[in-house]
Amino acid sequence: MTATATKTPPPAAPRVGKPQTRRVRFTPAVVLLVIAAALILVSAVRAVTGANDVTSAGQIAGALSSAVPIGLAGLAGLWSERAGVVNIGLEGMMILGTFFGAWVGWQTNPWLAVLVGVLGGAAGGLVHAIVTVTFGVDHIIAGVAMNILATGVTAYLAKKLFTGGQAAEKGGTPKQSPPMDDIKHFTVPGLSHWLSTIEKHHWFLISDLAGIVGGFVTHISSLTLLAIVLFAGTFFVLWRTSFGLRLRSCGENPVAAESLGVNVYTYKYVAVIISGALAGLGGVFLAIQTHFYLAGQTGGRGYIGLAAMIFGNWRPGGLAMGAGLFGYADSLQLRNGGPSVHALLLLLAVLLLGMAIWKFLRGARIGAAVALAFAVLLSVWYLTTDTVPDEVVQATPYVATLLVMGLSAQRLRMPKADGVPYRKGEGG
Repeated sequence: MTATATKTPPPAAPRVGKPQTRRVRFTPAVVLLVIAAALILVSAVRAVTGANDVTSAGQIAGALSSAVPIGLAGLAGLWSERAGVVNIGLEGMMILGTFFGAWVGWQTNPWLAVLVGVLGGAAGGLVHAIVTVTFGVDHIIAGVAMNILATGVTAYLAKKLFTGGQAAEKGGTPKQSPPMDDIKHFTVPGLSHWLSTIEKHHWFLISDLAGIVGGFVTHISSLTLLAIVLFAGTFFVLWRTSFGLRLRSCGENPVAAESLGVNVYTYKYVAVIISGALAGLGGVFLAIQTHFYLAGQTGGRGYIGLAAMIFGNWRPGGLAMGAGLFGYADSLQLRNGGPSVHALLLLLAVLLLGMAIWKFLRGARIGAAVALAFAVLLSVWYLTTDTVPDEVVQATPYVATLLVMGLSAQRLRMPKADGVPYRKGEGG
C-alpha cells in the first residue's frame, strides 16, 4: 500500500495590475482636520476678496433655512430607499405638506399646521406604498405620477378653499393662501451678542468662526432644531436598533429577510409612509417660512433632496453635508448676489485644484484633468471680472451642487434591492 504524499499548493503569484488605494477612514480626528482646513480656506478667501458676508451669522442662518427643507426631503428619500423603494414622488409629497399645512395654519396656529402638513405628506407616502409595494408598479413611474397628481389636486383645492369667504378677505387667491403666523424662534442670550461683536472686527479666522457659530445660535427656527433631532434620530434608529436592521435588510436582500421572519411588506410600508411624512414636514417648513402657501413653492427641492441623498451615499451625515452645500450657495446668492458669488468663484477654483491634485495622486487621471480644467476656467473668470451676471447668480446653487456631485470622489453604493420589485415567497 503506497502512501500518497500531500502536495502543498504553490505560492500565489503576485497580483499584477492597478495598485489598490487605501480608502480614507473618516474618523472624528480626520473630520475635525477637514473642518479646520475648510474654515482656514474660507477665511483666506474672505480676506482676499473682501466679501465679509461669506462667513457672517446672517449667511449661516440663511444657509440653515435653505438647507432644512432639502435635508428633510433627502432624509425622506433615505428612509424609503433603505427599504428598497425609490421615491421620486418626494416633490409631490412636499407640495401636499405645503398646501395642507398652510390651509390649517392660517385658520389656527403654526404647530397644528406642522401636524397636518406631516399627515398630508404621509398620505402621499401611503398612496405611493400601495401603488409600488402592493401592486408592483414601477417606482419611477409611480413617483412621477405622484408629483403630477399632487400638483393638480392642490391647484384645484386652492381655487376652492382660498378664493371665497373669509379666506378671500384675508388675502387668499387661486395660487396663494392667506398669511399665517410664524413659528417660535430661539436665540441664545448673551452668546449671540458677544459673537456678533467679534464678527464685526473681521479678524482672520477668529471672526469667521464667530460668524459661523453665531449663525447657529441666533434666531433659529423651532423646525430647524426639530430637523437636527430627526437627522440624529434617523441614524440611531436605522443603524443602532433591530428595527433599523430589519428595515435596511428589506432594501438589501428582501428574500433573505423574509426567510428570517421579517414581514417585508410591513417594513416597506412603514418606511415609505415615514418618507412621505418627512417630505411633508419639509414642505410645511417652506410654507411657515414664507407665511403662506404659494403655487410652485417647492421649486424642485424634492429632486434636489434626492441628489443630496445620493451625494451623501445614502447616509444621514453625508446627506446633511449635501443639503448644507446647496443651502449655503442658495443663501449666498439671495443675501448678497453678485459680490459674494464672485468670491465663491475663487473658493470653488481652489477646491477644484485640491480635488485635481488628490485625484491625480490616486491615479484618476481623467477626473484630475476635468477638475483642473474647471479650476483654471473659474480662476480666469474671477481674475477677469468684478462681478457675475444675475442669471449666473440665480443658478449658483444648482451649478455648485452639480460640480461637487459630478467630481466627488465618493464610492457610492446604493442598497442592492433599491427599486427592485418584490413579491412575497418569490425566493422559495
